[in-house]
Amino acid sequence: MKKTEINCTFDYDVAVIGGGPAGATFARLCADRRIIVLDQLNSDAVDKNGMKRGKCCGGLLAPDAQRQLALQGLTLPRDILVDPQIFAVRTIDLSSDAPERYYQRSYINISRARFDEWLRSFLPADVMVRGAAVQSISRLDQEGYSIIYRKEGRQHSFTARYVVGADGGYSLVRRTFFPDRKIRKYAAVQEWYQAENRSPFYGALFDAELTDCYGWLISKDNYMVLGGAFPPQEAIRRFEKLRNKLQKRGITFGAPLKREGCMVCRPNSAKPVLTGREGAFLVGEAAGFISPSSLEGISWALESGALLAGAMMGSPKDIHSRYHSATRPMRNRLMGKLLKSPFLYTPLIRRIILRTGVMSLPIM
Repeated sequence: MKKTEINCTFDYDVAVIGGGPAGATFARLCADRRIIVLDQLNSDAVDKNGMKRGKCCGGLLAPDAQRQLALQGLTLPRDILVDPQIFAVRTIDLSSDAPERYYQRSYINISRARFDEWLRSFLPADVMVRGAAVQSISRLDQEGYSIIYRKEGRQHSFTARYVVGADGGYSLVRRTFFPDRKIRKYAAVQEWYQAENRSPFYGALFDAELTDCYGWLISKDNYMVLGGAFPPQEAIRRFEKLRNKLQKRGITFGAPLKREGCMVCRPNSAKPVLTGREGAFLVGEAAGFISPSSLEGISWALESGALLAGAMMGSPKDIHSRYHSATRPMRNRLMGKLLKSPFLYTPLIRRIILRTGVMSLPIM
C-alpha cells in the first residue's frame, strides 16, 4: 500500500521519540504514514561493565497490561517469560514494626528488554528504526519539526510533520515544548545481583524515611533485582540505605552486576497529564499516563499508543481533539488510582493495614 504523504516537503510524516511499549504500539498501528522511530535504549551503548543498558523497570506485567495485550490481539511468547512466576507480593514496611504480609497478585514475570524487542518486532518493514540518542527537537517556522540525533559518533538530522514523545518520564519532547506543565518525578534506581540460594519472591518495600513512594525486590531467573523510586536528591544514597536495611533483615546481596536508573513520573493530580498540541503528541509516561499508586506504566503505554494511532486515521486538523477525547477514560482511571494511593503511602494507614492483616494471605 502506498504511504499517504501528509506533506512531501518533510522527510517523514511522524517522528516517534522512544521505541518502548508506547512508541512501538503507535508505530505498529499507525497506517499510511512515513514513520521513523528513534530509541536510545535500542542503541549500542553499554555500561561500565560492558552490559547493554536497560529500562529501570521491575518487569512485571500487571492484569491491566495483560488486558491491553489481549485487546490488541497479541499473545505473549514463552521466551519473554522469566522464572519464577510468583502469585503473592511480600509487603515489608522497613520504617515500622508492622509484620510482613503477603497479598495475592496476578503478575507475569518477564524480561523487560525482551518484551520491548518483541513489541518492536511487529513494526512494518517500511517503518524506519534508529538506535540513537536524540539531541534536540525544534519547531519549524510554519509547521513541522527538525530533529537532530547522534549515532556512532556522527550527527544526523531530518524533518517530520509530527513528533510523538514516547520517551518516558524524562521526556525530551515534553521538556522542550511543554516546560510549563510540570509533573512530579522520582529517580528510579535498581541493581542486579546473582541469586545464591535465596527463596524466590516479589517484595514491595516501604520506608517513609527514604521515600514517600516504594521499592521492589524481584527474583528473575538466576538474579535478584532490587530497586526503588526516590526523591531525586541523594537518590543513590537512599537506595544504598534501603539495601543496608534489607541486609539487617537477613536478605543478603553479593556484588552488584549492574545498576540502572531513570526518571519516573508520578502524577499527584490529573492536571499534569498532557496529550500534546501543535503537532507534538505525548503518549505513555511522557504524557503522564502511569499509575501513581504502583508506578505501573506498561498498560497505559500500550493503550495511549493505540489511541493516538487511531486518532491519526482521520482529518489532520482534528487529531489532537480526537486523541484528547479518546484518552478521557484513562484520565478518569488515573483519578481512581490517586484515590487509592493514600491507603498505601500514608504510614499510619499502612501500618494499621499490615497489623490487622486485612485481605492478606495466611502464609505459614
